[in-house]
Amino acid sequence: MTTISASEVNKLRQMTGAGLMDCKTALTETNGDFEAAVDFLRKRGAKIAAKRADREATEGAVIAMTNDTNTAGVIIVLSCETDFVAKNEGFVSFAKEIATVALESAAESAEALKAMTVGNVVLESRLMEEVAKIGEKIDVVKYEMISGTNIVSYIHGANRMGVLVEMNNTPSEANIAAGKDVAMQIAAMNPVAVDKDNVDASTIEREMEIGRDQARQEGKPEAIIEKIAQGKLEKFYKDSTLLNQEFVKDSSKTVAKMLTDVESGLTVKQFKRVQLG
Repeated sequence: MTTISASEVNKLRQMTGAGLMDCKTALTETNGDFEAAVDFLRKRGAKIAAKRADREATEGAVIAMTNDTNTAGVIIVLSCETDFVAKNEGFVSFAKEIATVALESAAESAEALKAMTVGNVVLESRLMEEVAKIGEKIDVVKYEMISGTNIVSYIHGANRMGVLVEMNNTPSEANIAAGKDVAMQIAAMNPVAVDKDNVDASTIEREMEIGRDQARQEGKPEAIIEKIAQGKLEKFYKDSTLLNQEFVKDSSKTVAKMLTDVESGLTVKQFKRVQLG
């Protein structure tokens, strides 16, 4: 049997981040072949991942970022099991690395992203390596990408939520700053759509039915039930659609008014809001 030195074990540990005993076992099982030992550890990582498949991975890091020209943006959620790991600098750096690759590759889905190379290794294999190293179930569980004229990103609450906003005007210092304010609004107020015209029909009908039921419970005459429900729907639009909401930094304005005050014709085309859990 090949004798494995402490320096060789440490070298493999530096290469892979796996534990000392795991590295020693890998080198022993592969007779000191470093390439085979790395594969051995990846396979072990896959086994660990499988054993932890039923574990809850509700912690993690949310990364939102855009490219240099603000024409594309991504949000990824790299999940883990504990807050301790989620706050680890190496874990957050890994999440940022994944987001960078997502932007560069324009991957269409989380599954497509996992087939991309991150740090010279296919992401799916890297994830297994991290499982072996960290000892927790980790995965890319959410992924969103948008492209357009002017994309602004925002990360809220120590990597617990990410927002992307597409503005309609050519990027400028002023409208990017306004976009950040809008992203903060989205994070805080969780609107259901950009404007009332973007609310889906099932949501409208649900809100109307709630309004009708409330009016009947209040004993209102049947002849005015529909009118009351419509009024409640308008209140829903004001509270729950982005452009109609009161701007959190200045409640005397709606978000729509804030934007046009910043730049003529400025508005929001779409947004994505992703949070842990």
